[in-house]
Amino acid sequence: MMSADEQGTPEGDDAMNELQRLLQELLSGGGAPVEGIDPAAFAQAAGLSTDSAAVQGLFASLRQAMQNPGDGIDWSVTRRTAIDIAGQGGEAADPAPVLRAFPVAGLWLDEATDVGQTSDSPRAISRIEWVQQSVDTWIGLAEPVAESISRTLMDALSSQLPEELSDSLGGLAPMLRSVGGTLFATQLGQVVGKLSQEVAAAGDVGIPLLTGPGREGGALIPSGVAAFAEGLEQDSEAVTLYLAVRELAHARLFRHAKWLRLHMLTAITDYARGIRIDTAHIEELARDMDPSDTQRIQELVSSGALIPPKSPEQEAAHARLETMLALIEGWVDAVTADATVRLPGTDAIAEMVRRRRATGGPAEHAFSTLVGLELRPRKLREAAALWRLLAERGGISRRDELWAHPDLLPSAEEIEHPARLLERLGLAGAEPAATEPDEFDRELAKLLEQGLPDDEGADPETPR
Repeated sequence: MMSADEQGTPEGDDAMNELQRLLQELLSGGGAPVEGIDPAAFAQAAGLSTDSAAVQGLFASLRQAMQNPGDGIDWSVTRRTAIDIAGQGGEAADPAPVLRAFPVAGLWLDEATDVGQTSDSPRAISRIEWVQQSVDTWIGLAEPVAESISRTLMDALSSQLPEELSDSLGGLAPMLRSVGGTLFATQLGQVVGKLSQEVAAAGDVGIPLLTGPGREGGALIPSGVAAFAEGLEQDSEAVTLYLAVRELAHARLFRHAKWLRLHMLTAITDYARGIRIDTAHIEELARDMDPSDTQRIQELVSSGALIPPKSPEQEAAHARLETMLALIEGWVDAVTADATVRLPGTDAIAEMVRRRRATGGPAEHAFSTLVGLELRPRKLREAAALWRLLAERGGISRRDELWAHPDLLPSAEEIEHPARLLERLGLAGAEPAATEPDEFDRELAKLLEQGLPDDEGADPETPR
């Protein structure tokens, strides 16, 4: 027989039983308020949709988590939520313009870079397919943060409860951890689902989200391309072709530099694992908070206030990530500009792409507040200018060969001071590299050398 102390005090057992009863009633379905808790308000406070179907789905997931708690987070909730949201809002766009653009984009890229084609063919995919093929990458980025939050909150709960309750927490800990993990997984699913409605290409966020056989050749989302073109006073075919060139350049780079994807994802994961939730900060925020003020709670969740300020180590890691993202995006920008020199309106299209990458959409901001990480290339313009300078001084082969190893790439200091990179590469005094004229230029030169046809005898008043 166990002693009374080992079993927990009657008061402690009664309190924990009451907490369990409230959770069971709240998650029992039906949507009725429980002890002043409105399910819709609860969903809103968690930063989730208050649509009746979404609320019912949320509480069904939470009910399942409470009844069958496990050690880890059930990420299938993320997949289901993301697919449901991706399937909402509008019909799929015609993939034909995207498929027509890819062959031309590939030919133009062959002239602008030595980085060759991928073995996988580029594809047109739907929003749902984008979710299905990218969600595992998003989960991998978010999982370390979710585990850190769950672990820290459980530790905080154990330390703050009275002694008579803390002894009884062990029995409820798996259930509470499972419910909290399900809330996080649902939030991530909403973010990924909404992202599918914002992106136009697989490489829009700067990292290769789609992996596996047949998926590494680049992909455009026709509905996303159409939505992007609507905001521009440019021909939709030209916009589609520009985005196709950019997406293929991104896909080629990651296929060529085989170390790059793992390097990026490892750096992001290491950064995320370094996040430590500041329980004192949470207690300070909660001290004067009215639990019924769901709007204030939602603001705290959506603002990322629960994620603590970056440590010096994380600041340094984040700076390295930003530098790498800027180098990737800058190279893609420079190569795309060279490849689309014949395309009308490229400057306006390129500027819109840069603005989107610099600011991000609502769903991308939601991911940064949820995980505490922004995927922003803050030195994008400087990096693009550096890659163009390298091509001018050393040629495209010398520029592209720097992707052979991470140690060869320009540093953050060299992005800000290009002369230092030129000196390191022995290009400080080099003249701009001569470029071979393409077939169009050669034919134009021949025409100009031959001169205009003899117009003797023509009526000078006749318009030409």
